[in-house]
Order: sequence, then C-alpha cells, then structure tokens
Amino acid sequence: MSPPSWITPAVARLRTANPYVVDGALAALVLFAASLQWIFPDEGEDRLSWQGWLLAVATAVPLVWRRRAPFTTACLVSAATPVMAVYHAPPPDVVYGGLIVLYTMAAQGRVWQRRFMLAGWILGVSLVMQHKDQPLPFEYAFQLLSVVCAYGFGILSRVQRAYTAALVDRARRLERERAADTARATAQERARIARDMHDILAHAVSLMVVQAEAGPVVVRSDPARAEAAFEAIAGAGRDAMAQLRRILGVLKDEQRDGAGGRLPQPGVTALPDLVRQVTESTGLHVELRISGPPRPLPQDTEVAAYRVVQEALTNTVKHAYASSATVALDWLEDELRVVVTDDGRGPSGPGGGHGLIGIRERAAACGGSVRTGRGPDGGFQVVVRLPVADRQAALG
Repeated sequence: MSPPSWITPAVARLRTANPYVVDGALAALVLFAASLQWIFPDEGEDRLSWQGWLLAVATAVPLVWRRRAPFTTACLVSAATPVMAVYHAPPPDVVYGGLIVLYTMAAQGRVWQRRFMLAGWILGVSLVMQHKDQPLPFEYAFQLLSVVCAYGFGILSRVQRAYTAALVDRARRLERERAADTARATAQERARIARDMHDILAHAVSLMVVQAEAGPVVVRSDPARAEAAFEAIAGAGRDAMAQLRRILGVLKDEQRDGAGGRLPQPGVTALPDLVRQVTESTGLHVELRISGPPRPLPQDTEVAAYRVVQEALTNTVKHAYASSATVALDWLEDELRVVVTDDGRGPSGPGGGHGLIGIRERAAACGGSVRTGRGPDGGFQVVVRLPVADRQAALG
C-alpha cells in the first residue's frame, strides 16, 4: 500500500524547516510524555518527586541540539536516563529520549560513535533492569527491542539518505554527460556543415575563376567558346546554390515530406557528373576508373567519397597547373579506396591547406585514412581509404 498523499509533502517540509524549531517541538513532546505520571498521579503506584521530574527534563531538553551536536546530546541523555531509572521516582517505563538519541546517532554519527552508543545502551538497559522491583521477562525484551529498533530505524534513514544522494548525483552526472554529448554533436554537425560549404564554394568558385579568366581571351576570336565559358560560370553558380540550399536546409531544420523534402547529398553515383563538369568547365582532362563490384555504402561514407574527389580536383584546378587527372575507385573486400592523381607540379609544401585538412577530417569521421604526397610519375596524389561497413554498426 502506498502512503497517504499528505505524508510526502509533510516530510519534505519537516526536512527543510528550521532544525531548532523541529527539535524543540520534539523535546517538548518527549518532556510531555515523561511528565504524564505527574500530570495524572493517581493512575500509577510509582513514587514521584520533583528531583525525578528534573531528571526527566534532563532526558528531554538536550534533544533541542541533537542535530547540531549529536554525540554530546546522546551522552547527556544517556547519562540522565540511568540515573533517573536508579533514582526510581518514578522509573522510566519507556526511555523516549534514549530512543531518539539512538536513532539520531545511527543516522548521523560516526561508526565508532554509533557502535559505542548501541553497546552502551544495551549494557545499560540490562544492568538497570536489575534495579527494577520484580522485573518481568517481557520487560527485558521490550526495553532491548526498543533500543535495537530505534537504532535500526536510524540505520535505515542513513541508507535512504545515501541512496537518495547517489541518485541525485547520478542524475546530475547524466545531465552533464547529456549536455556534453549535445554540445559535442552540435560541434560535429557544425564542422560537417563547414566542410560541406567549403568544398561546395571552393569547387564552384575555382570553376568560375578558370572560366572567367578564359572568357575575355576568346570573346572576340571565338564568341561561341566565350558563350560556353559564361554558361559554365552560370552552371557552376546554379549547382553551388542548389547544394548550399541543402546545407542551409539542415541549419533551418526544415521538415518536408515526399518530393518536397531535402534533396539527398551527392554520393559515389554522382562522381561521373562531377568529372564531366570539371572537364567541360576547366579544360582539365579527368578520367574516372572503377575496379571491383560497387556496393552500397553508409550515407556518411557516400558523401565523404564525393567530397574527397571534389576537393582533390578543386586543388588540382587551383594549384597544380595540371593538364590531366585520374580518379580511381577501387572496391576492395572491406573498403573503398579513392585515388586522385594529377600530372601537375606536385605538392608545394608539407601538410597542405584547408582542403587537405577537410579531406582528412572527412575520412577520419567515417573511420578511414588519408595519404597525400607526390604521385608515382610526379604530380600530386591523394589516397583515401574508406570502410565499406557502417562504423556505428561495427561499434555497436
């Protein structure tokens, strides 16, 4: 059975209330219970005295400080209770103050303090019962069980608080981990979008620059060729705008269905069109070679393979001064190897610029690797190895 609905809020208010107010009320309640024999003297046969009442006060008043100084309070109550029992005017039938300090020590005290107090009370109850007039067996059991039960409830309270604190700490840790995961995912998504925008813009602008430089040269001698150059500039711009819309759609988090949704990112199947576009727009002769049976790739790997080739060809157009380039796709058993080689002047320095950094980041994000350097016959070569299996599925 679940507790009544009012218990939980009441307990919460008691825990957050001023401890002196709560413990003062508890001390007053214990003093009232211990004074019942003086309030109703005709109900019992025990001898009463004002000294006995002062000893009863001594078992109740220290409870006001039970949470501020638990061990000191326990010692004071533990000293006053047996004196009151031995004085026998009247003897305490129920050691109210003792039960409370035992509970408090079990819930808040140190290990040695808890054990010392429990052993002292068990021994004290056993010895004091010897001074009682004709004690009955059940009275021994009642007093001892009262002491043990109060101590047990205190231990349960300690365990419950520790369990609650562990749950709170775990919840806070999970919240921090969730926030860190969200921030990490956001950073990765921003980096991916930045790489895509860099690849798209760098490729399109490079094609535009090549055609814009060639257009004025042939505008008078070969108008048709000049017209084709300007058309290539417009085509490169339109293609760049279309791809940028896809990227910006991710940023805007557009939710569309069917044909009206976001267009898919280009993949391996779009490489022939990319090679043809570069050849027609720049005059760089690019040859595409494919070996091995093609297989489906994870979406991230598809996009990475396309962007790697796009960026490598962009670097060739911008920096290599090459006349031809080769794009080789080797479908191996467990990986796709992409090799882009040109016959240009080769690498100008170690490390490379932002384009090569982006290639390395894309390959690393898919679990692949990159090697760049001088080609076997001169020029520059980019070798990228991308795993065919889904990296997340492999990790899972």
